[in-house]
Amino acid sequence: MYGIMKKIRKQSGEKGFTLVELMIVVAIIGILAAIAIPQFAKYRARAFNTQAMGDVRTVKLEVQGYFAEWDVYPQ
Repeated sequence: MYGIMKKIRKQSGEKGFTLVELMIVVAIIGILAAIAIPQFAKYRARAFNTQAMGDVRTVKLEVQGYFAEWDVYPQ
């Protein structure tokens, strides 16, 4: 297909992109965005969950340390 477009451009003496070529590029970018955005959302959710689990572990250790020192759990 590219060869045909190249021949047409040479015959007419014009330079630049045709509407069809631009539409194909926009379609490809749209497809790539449709794939990338959900993957990025999953990545962010996984990162937030990992951070929350780390925070829970930290709180657990702090509560255990408090109990070890005072023999009572904090309120």
